[in-house]
Amino acid sequence: MGILERIKEIEAEMARTQKNKATEYHLGQLKAKIAKLRTQLLEPPKGASAGGDGFEVTKFGHGRVALIGFPSVGKSTLLTMLTGTHSEAASYEFTTLTCIPGIIHYNDTKIQLLDLPGIIEGASEGKGRGRQVIAVAKSSDLVLMVLDASKSEGHRQILTRELEAVGLRLNKRPPQVLFREDSTVDDLIDVIEGNRKYIKCVYVYNKIDVVGIDDVDNLARQPNSLVISCNLQLNLDRLLARMWEEMGLVRVYTKPQGQQPDFGDPVVLSSDRGGCTVEDFCNHIHRSLLKDVKYVLVWGTSARHYPQHCGLGHGLEDEDVVQIVKKKEKEEGGRGRFKSHTNAPDRISDRVKKAPLKT
Repeated sequence: MGILERIKEIEAEMARTQKNKATEYHLGQLKAKIAKLRTQLLEPPKGASAGGDGFEVTKFGHGRVALIGFPSVGKSTLLTMLTGTHSEAASYEFTTLTCIPGIIHYNDTKIQLLDLPGIIEGASEGKGRGRQVIAVAKSSDLVLMVLDASKSEGHRQILTRELEAVGLRLNKRPPQVLFREDSTVDDLIDVIEGNRKYIKCVYVYNKIDVVGIDDVDNLARQPNSLVISCNLQLNLDRLLARMWEEMGLVRVYTKPQGQQPDFGDPVVLSSDRGGCTVEDFCNHIHRSLLKDVKYVLVWGTSARHYPQHCGLGHGLEDEDVVQIVKKKEKEEGGRGRFKSHTNAPDRISDRVKKAPLKT
């Protein structure tokens, strides 16, 4: 018996079982079996890449966003309008057959946007190119679920169910392992399996120009939702701003001692990609820098006063300015004498343009 047949058999048994306190344990065991079988189902064949031949795209930029949706909902048009990258669009389904990347330049950052083939009901079981699409979605920092505003709300539920069936948890946080909160059997299974991906998702309703104003208002008020029209180019600026908010990117500008900061090429950090502390900032520049750091000076919203002397654990916020002060070094040939050497690393000293801040 194949994996799909075993899953269907267990689901049928769950449907026949009455739900009460006496059967809770049995139902929990059945759910655990299904979770294990689904994990096996998505494992790539031996000798094959996880994303499929020629399907995965190398990560680029400061963040990655995946466009997920049914065929012909406007994903390709949205990619072209936001990035300028051509992705074939047509009135028939399955126009896009592979992953097409584009780059969004926004707020001095580069965000990689991926146009993925449309997925269908049953993608979690391998139908269509569901396995490859979901594998790429798992590697993203944010999912934009593109929906047709003129179609049934059931499409959103179907896509959410398909993604959750393979371990993608949308707009949820990992459960507390020690059960400091009320948790379900599904939460316990997620912790035990340990291969779930918790990712933010924005539900993007396209084609609002073909529905009534009341429908648009209703869709716009749904949680984690945003309405647009690629045809009339409506609300695309708000979509970019929402993507920025959800990804939580933090731009940090560098400032060598006695010189002007560089406001043209920020160091971009995020909590999902390493963290946003001073230590993460130093590691981003060069991992050997940490052993020489004495303290840093910080200007910006994270500082209580300007400048603030901060340690490695200080959390940085968007558009902070940082100056690194290095430890004193022994003079060559000296006996225990020290000299001050507060110049920042070469990468920092070479990145100077403009700013009024000095110490």
